[in-house]
This record gives sequence, structure tokens and C-alpha cells, in this order.
Amino acid sequence: MKSKVNIKGHPLHPMLVMFPIAFFTATMVFRFLSLLMRDASFAQTSFYMNVAGLFCSVAAAVPGIIDYTFTVPPGSTAKKRGARHGILNVIVILLFLMALLLGLNFPTMQVPVLLVEMAGVAIMIVAGWLGGTLVSRNQIGIDIRYANAGKWKELYIKQNSDLVEIGPDNLLLNQMMLVHVKGKRIVIAKTENGIAAFNDRCTHNGGSLAAGSLIRGVVQCPWHGSQFDTVTGEAICGPAHRGVKMYSAFIKDDIIMLELIPGNESELIKITHTEVK
Repeated sequence: MKSKVNIKGHPLHPMLVMFPIAFFTATMVFRFLSLLMRDASFAQTSFYMNVAGLFCSVAAAVPGIIDYTFTVPPGSTAKKRGARHGILNVIVILLFLMALLLGLNFPTMQVPVLLVEMAGVAIMIVAGWLGGTLVSRNQIGIDIRYANAGKWKELYIKQNSDLVEIGPDNLLLNQMMLVHVKGKRIVIAKTENGIAAFNDRCTHNGGSLAAGSLIRGVVQCPWHGSQFDTVTGEAICGPAHRGVKMYSAFIKDDIIMLELIPGNESELIKITHTEVK
């Protein structure tokens, strides 16, 4: 899914994390050199690297928190992975802050300080692994464009009625739009049969279907390839075994309308969409 904090589609968080990784690693390396060479100048350099790493880690954390909150699909395995990624990074920051304070207040305790920094780098590697998995496997921050389906579309609507006016029918064929309305994440899709609307959450591991691909009335989850019929919501290809909840959508006076049916979200409700009139 496209990052909420990006520069022309390029997510900002992965760009910024390189700086704390480099600075914290350099902090440990120069601390080790100061002990090996018995040269206080290396310890001084380690101090400056640590300060730079702490500032850069805070700068990198801001877009990361925003993406975790608004980009990572709720109730998904990626949400859990993102939480672990964030918690580990907080631990890394605390460890390097501890190392900084210990080095300032107890200049003779270079070995314990080095051990704290080594622990911080080790945890940082694990956190980085999780972050890489979020990008490479869960495709968080990736702006997916396929065929002629156009750019990523996302819309937030504040309406309380069950009949929601989405907006002008400007979707291209096989293009999807993620709509946030009444606490729900609903995909509006333009298929060969007309307008379809369905729940954004893949029933396998919670991947965002709006970030997947739509071809010939079949939507495919970008995470593990589960496919769903956009007419019935039926799962036609695993690993998902349950279908997705469908909603009634139609076009009236060139405006896309969405009908929200009250009910239990855990139930699979199959509603054939209304074709373009």
C-alpha cells in the first residue's frame, strides 16, 4: 500500500532509517577502536555518532509511526509485525541513550558501554529484518501500478447514512479505490461487469485487496495470491478459504453510490453488485 508519507510515491521512512543504522553501527565500531587503540579520540567520535543516531532515529520514527497507523492494514499479520518492529526500535534507542549517558558519567566504563552498544546493534538488525519483511513481503509503502489501472486512489468519507455518495465515476477499467467510511475499509472497483464493492481485508492474513490487482472480475491479494470473485465475494483460489463481504454499489447520474448493509462484519454476505445503468 502506498505510504502516507512519501515524496512522489517514494516512502520517506525507508529513506531515513539508513541514517540511524549507519550512525549507531559507527558508534559501536568507534567505541571498539577506542578500546583497541587506547585512543580517546575514537571514543569522542563514538559519542558524536551516537548523538547523530539518536536524532536521526527520532526523525525516522515519525513517518514510521504514521505509516503504521494509517497504511498498514488493521487486523493483519503485518500490523503485528509492524508493532514488533516498532517496539524493538524503541529498545534500540533506549540502549544507545543509556550508552551515551554511561559514557558521559562513567568514562572509565568503556567495556560495559561497548556491550550495551553491541546489544543495541544486534536488536537493530532484528528490527531491520522485520522492516524489510514489511516492505518485501507485505508490500507496505509500495505504490503498485499494473497494466492501465492508474494510480492509487484512496478516499475518506464522513457520512452516517447507509447510502453513501462516493463521487464521480472516474475509475478506469480494473482500477480500485480504497474508501474509508463509518469505520469500514471498502474497495470500490471498476470491472467489465460494472461497479463492485467489497471488504478490503483478505480473509487469509488480512492483506489489503485494494493494493492488489484486478483482472476480469477477479481481485488478487498482493501478499499470498488469494483470489476472490468480485460479484459473489467467493474465494476462488487459496490460501484463503473464506470469501469476502460484498456490498451493493451502483452508478446514479454518473455518481458512484455505495449501500452499507448493517450486520455482523464476521458474516460472509454475498450481494451481487448492480451493473452500470
